[in-house]
Order: sequence, then structure tokens, then C-alpha cells
Amino acid sequence: MALPNQQTVDYPSFKLVIVGDGGTGQEKFGGLRDGYYIHGQCAIIMFDVTARLTYKNVPTWHRDLCRVCENIPIVLCGNKVDVKNRQVKAKQVTFHRKKNLQYYEISAKSNYNFEKPYLYLARKLAGDANLHFVESPALAPPEVHIDIAAQQQHEAELLAAAAQPLPDDDDDAFE
Repeated sequence: MALPNQQTVDYPSFKLVIVGDGGTGQEKFGGLRDGYYIHGQCAIIMFDVTARLTYKNVPTWHRDLCRVCENIPIVLCGNKVDVKNRQVKAKQVTFHRKKNLQYYEISAKSNYNFEKPYLYLARKLAGDANLHFVESPALAPPEVHIDIAAQQQHEAELLAAAAQPLPDDDDDAFE
């Protein structure tokens, strides 16, 4: 609400769907999920790099999302890259390449790369590759601090993995 003599600006708004395995109510409310996808204009599919099962669910989440929300920009995010016991390695993450999705490794607890999926989607929706945040997003202070050397190693592994040919089937990535 604008005050008298205050200029207002109408900013575009979009419905973002965030899909993942939060673990709460998945079995009980899983059938209702499609209802939340309706009118979604962009999406983030989130999996946990410390839990293989969450990555194995990505194709199902993607299929369901695409069935309800046709042709929307989708970002795949591997979360918890700050954790040492990573179970899903960079070379195993190939789904985004097969489906031409943007992929980011993030850490919600350390704020590492946290703004990147949102900026990517905003640029896609606005049709402006030069769009940028006016200010850094107001994030809560990090709960953990990421090991920079380890993260640089992960980034190098991501680059190396992107240069490899795609496997025929994602299932053999975990064998």
C-alpha cells in the first residue's frame, strides 16, 4: 500500500513451485502434490546430495511437474554441499544434462550459491539475461561455514563431469 504522494511500481510476480523430498507428509499428502503445481510458472527441483534416494526421485518429480506445468523453466539443485559425507557425486548428477535443465549445487545452511537458482529463473521469466538483484538477497546468517577448498574441488568435479559423455541410464551411476 502506497502512502499519499508516494510513487508505486508494479513489479511482475510469478508462481514458483519448489519440489523435493522434505520428508514430512510425503506418503499421506503425495497425491495432492499436482494441485500445488497448477499455474506454476517456474520450478526448482531440490535433492539432497547426502541422500541418494532423493536424486533417484528427481525423474519422477520432473515428469509430474512437466505433466501439469508445460514448458516452464526448471532448475535442478543439489543441496547440502557443505556436508562432508556426500553420497551423490558430481559425475552421477546427469539428469539436468539429459533434460536441458540448469543445475546448481547449493547449501541452504551456509548460503552457498543460494541466490543463483532464483536469479536464473527471474532472468528466464523476464526474458532479460542481464537482470540482476539490486541488492544482495537478505539471507539469514549462515548456520555453517563451507569449506572453500572442498567446494573448489566439487566445482572442478562438476566441470569435469559436464565434459563427460552422458550415460545411457541414470541407474548405473550409483553402481
